[in-house]
Amino acid sequence: MAEARPLRLLALHGYRQSARRLRQRTGALRKALRGRAELVAIDAPHPLPVGTEDDPDGDDPPRGWWFSGPGTFEAGEAAAAPAGLEESLSAVAAALAEHGPFDGLLGFSQGAALAAMVCALRARGDPRFPVAFAVLVAGFASRAPAHGHFYREPIALPTLHIVGDTDAVIAAPLSRELAQCFVEPVVLTHPGGHFIPAAAAQKKAYLEFLERFCPAQGQ
Repeated sequence: MAEARPLRLLALHGYRQSARRLRQRTGALRKALRGRAELVAIDAPHPLPVGTEDDPDGDDPPRGWWFSGPGTFEAGEAAAAPAGLEESLSAVAAALAEHGPFDGLLGFSQGAALAAMVCALRARGDPRFPVAFAVLVAGFASRAPAHGHFYREPIALPTLHIVGDTDAVIAAPLSRELAQCFVEPVVLTHPGGHFIPAAAAQKKAYLEFLERFCPAQGQ
């Protein structure tokens, strides 16, 4: 009998990151999920102004999924004119179509906030986003009034929310608030800060959650 294939997750990096940087920072997670799930990271469509501390070689500019001000982003800001989100939704849709099939999403920080928006669209039947679940690490709900429609009704898509108790970038209450936007979210807290944890306790939680979506044997 053929072994079940690994799940495929489209991975969305945080603000001021890139696909390459996310791959570098998920080595422990990818090892923990080996044989069960694979991560495929994509770049956000919007490069940011590069400081010398970001990338001295200039070949991997930090990126963002949307902005709360001109070339800037603050998670807690209720931006009056957020920019760039539609291009990012289109980029996710294109990646799902061109590199799929994918089973779910994994998002970190601003990427988790974007993944939550994709979940909302998927739950409403948007055919561009054929995913069954999402893992949201250090996520938050956008404060921009223009984005409020994503959260108006409970999002009926399975989610695992990873919350760092000492996260100084996206405070734990913001991630818990996002979890409350979903129907029956699974919430895992860890004692660390703003990173994707992959110690034994978190590995167990990832695998238990992903087990719900594993393809049947032989598929």
